[in-house]
Amino acid sequence: MSDSAPPPANPPEERDVGVGHVLDHVREPEELKLPAVCEFRGVTKTYNYGEPNAFTAIQDVNFAVEDIPNKGEFVSIVGPSGCGKSTILRLIAGLEPQHPATHGEVRVLGKPITKPGADRGMVFQDYTSFDHRTVLDNVTFGLECAGIPRDVRNELGRKWIQRVGLDVDKDIDKYPHELSGGMRQRVAIARTLILRPRIILMDEPFGALDPVTRMNMQNLLVRLWRAVRATVFFVTHSIEEAVYLGDRVYIFSSSPGTVLEELTVEAPNRPAMEMQKEQKFQETVYYIRDLIARLEEGKD
Repeated sequence: MSDSAPPPANPPEERDVGVGHVLDHVREPEELKLPAVCEFRGVTKTYNYGEPNAFTAIQDVNFAVEDIPNKGEFVSIVGPSGCGKSTILRLIAGLEPQHPATHGEVRVLGKPITKPGADRGMVFQDYTSFDHRTVLDNVTFGLECAGIPRDVRNELGRKWIQRVGLDVDKDIDKYPHELSGGMRQRVAIARTLILRPRIILMDEPFGALDPVTRMNMQNLLVRLWRAVRATVFFVTHSIEEAVYLGDRVYIFSSSPGTVLEELTVEAPNRPAMEMQKEQKFQETVYYIRDLIARLEEGKD
């Protein structure tokens, strides 16, 4: 861990905080009871390494997430602005220029990542639809690239359009410019999940949505995640969103980012609007928000 990203002055003790449970340390790969679906071992990413303008986004990142059979886990990642959260996702995805790591190793299902793969799907904050393709053609794009026959992919596409809450009859032939922001993000989610990846990477996917639409999308995502049974890594600036969605929350330090704390969180069993009003839920939110505020002020 670098001098510029010190641990909290008082390392956390294992304890309950609202609907969350703070672990006394961040788990290492060797501590898992099950094989890891994803693991970071001493990972540092420095852009323009060796140059005068070199910048280290993350440093000495170590964590591991178990491959839970027939369930997966929802992992939220939060921290101060510029702490390298998106770098973490893109390293898992194998996307340049974040990939490869400058030092250390990122593994998925026990193997080092060498490039992007169909076992990992990503949903970005920007609405990444193809403007010249209809909703159906956008959703089935990955299947088309994989050589799946048109009738098969269109049937699957219709099912996923319905699953993400769009109207098959009314929306299937629309183009992205005819859709609201929430609808376009539903298309992006469907395009990712139709491929049934083992790992789903989501980088602030609801950041541009209004509060009510955002909560509706959170409820939808919980239902979809439970259906596909994948491991989700979810980056967000919203502490409420991270606590509501996450089974596990990683809190990153200020830049260069490293994992300071790991929490397990109660699974969402009520709608977001209802659960996020409750006192125990807010206790967890306040705990994380206070820690991040202190990091941003340079007090930890």
